[in-house]
Amino acid sequence: MKYYLFIDESGDHGLATMNPDFPVFVLCGVLLSETNYQRVVDDVESLKSHFWGNNNVILHSRDIRKCNNEFSILFDIEVKKNFYERLNTIMTVNDYGIIASAILKEKYIKRYGRLSSDVYEVALSFIIERSVFYLDHLPNGDKELDIIIEKRGKREDKQLNEHFQKLQARGTGFVSATRLKKYKFHIMFKSKADNLAGLQIADLLAYPIARYVIDGERANPAFDLIENKIYTNNGKRYGLKIFP
Repeated sequence: MKYYLFIDESGDHGLATMNPDFPVFVLCGVLLSETNYQRVVDDVESLKSHFWGNNNVILHSRDIRKCNNEFSILFDIEVKKNFYERLNTIMTVNDYGIIASAILKEKYIKRYGRLSSDVYEVALSFIIERSVFYLDHLPNGDKELDIIIEKRGKREDKQLNEHFQKLQARGTGFVSATRLKKYKFHIMFKSKADNLAGLQIADLLAYPIARYVIDGERANPAFDLIENKIYTNNGKRYGLKIFP
């Protein structure tokens, strides 16, 4: 059985500066089977065709919130209402799991310093080991996982790929290399222009998760909508790692 893990981010992974209004870095993974992914693709394409007459529009969280570019149509209140109803249905009815990692940057800097390990790599390690937990509890059989990450740049992608190879060779703190290799992980980097529905869903999920981490008491209807998609096992929420 083939599975996909689409990963996108919210916030700045750098430690040199910090936005006091957004002091976290969130890496959000969407894990789903090949069959369930095709349903997501069909639903996303149907949404785009309904509002724009084609599938070329890229769903991007910030542009949607700000009604920028193609999403200027959302200045029309009725269109906006209809759009969010359809988008929310996609987010709730489809079968997928959320595995996200949030780095609290101020605490991280105080504990490890500004020149410590790459925050993106730390977050990715957490997501990969929890993806193994997730796959372990699915029905038996051969499982293959393709990890699709949005491109950031040649140097950054090369560095991340090297980190991934090290994880496969050494394992993580909680998952051995042998256990990782059982799932035949592959990693690939795709751009927004590739118009992959999975990366767009990951992008849409990352922001409300970041807002929840920053202030869990603040009204956050988007997070409330998808909270039950966060991977949970035996009452423990493994799908949202907040560190440190």
